[in-house]
Amino acid sequence: MIQLRRILRIAPVIFVTACASLPPASPPIDGNDLQQIYAATEASMRGQGMMRTETSPKDAPFSYYDLTQNFERIALHNEYLITDGRFVAGQSQTFLRRWEGPVRVGTIFGASTDGRTARVNTTEVARYTKRLSQLTGLDMRVSDGAEANFLVLFLNETEQSQFAKTLPTLLRNISPAVVDAFGNSPRNIFCAAFAFTKPGRKGVYGNVLILVKSEHSDFMRKSCIHEEMAQAMGLTNDSPDARPSIFNDDEEFAFLTRHDEILLRMLYDPRLKAGMERYEISPLLPAIARDAAR
Repeated sequence: MIQLRRILRIAPVIFVTACASLPPASPPIDGNDLQQIYAATEASMRGQGMMRTETSPKDAPFSYYDLTQNFERIALHNEYLITDGRFVAGQSQTFLRRWEGPVRVGTIFGASTDGRTARVNTTEVARYTKRLSQLTGLDMRVSDGAEANFLVLFLNETEQSQFAKTLPTLLRNISPAVVDAFGNSPRNIFCAAFAFTKPGRKGVYGNVLILVKSEHSDFMRKSCIHEEMAQAMGLTNDSPDARPSIFNDDEEFAFLTRHDEILLRMLYDPRLKAGMERYEISPLLPAIARDAAR
């Protein structure tokens, strides 16, 4: 566990990503029922050939052109907008966002998480953090101390509501829309990432909160870790044209693919900088894609 009081002094500028596959439903349900619903949904998706685990499937080739187009759609567009104080799905063009300093990843588990599950998830977060560091070249590693600025939280429905109540005292100038989205996340949202930029630093991330719903199976929690941690690096949107990719709402792939690894290398290419606009980036992408795919 790490101390929650460390998540302080961040800017109110954020992005949100989410992984969702269920139709929304209004009747309240208890934790056991939610576990059963998620388990049934997972079984159904995998039974239909979704949530594939290949990294370089032969039936999903992609070109350099695909990489440039997918990068623009995923890295330079928002997935959600704030409307009337709430997050709603909606596409909008934006500038490049990424980390440009040390990233320290910490994990928080609610009391509902047993010891075995906590160990499994902690190990996966640590393994994946190392992989992201290798792909991006960032100084990125796990931390169990107060320096953590990239938190992965494993909470059940009750715990996420309780944690949300602490956010206004923990996060400076946090938007009520964030508090609402975190505390009242509908069950059709499997997991979500909330990233905050540094004050006065256009597009430079300073803090991240990732919510993984603990009612999921080990497999689905791992899938959430892969997608949300990768999106919190700056690949903020999803695209129906991206394949093979976890940055696609069709849920065909469960884990980071080679296509996605290349996008991460492109994002952290030294020719790009946080805050750059699309018109500055587009001419550079063909060369960057070729170099990243080597």
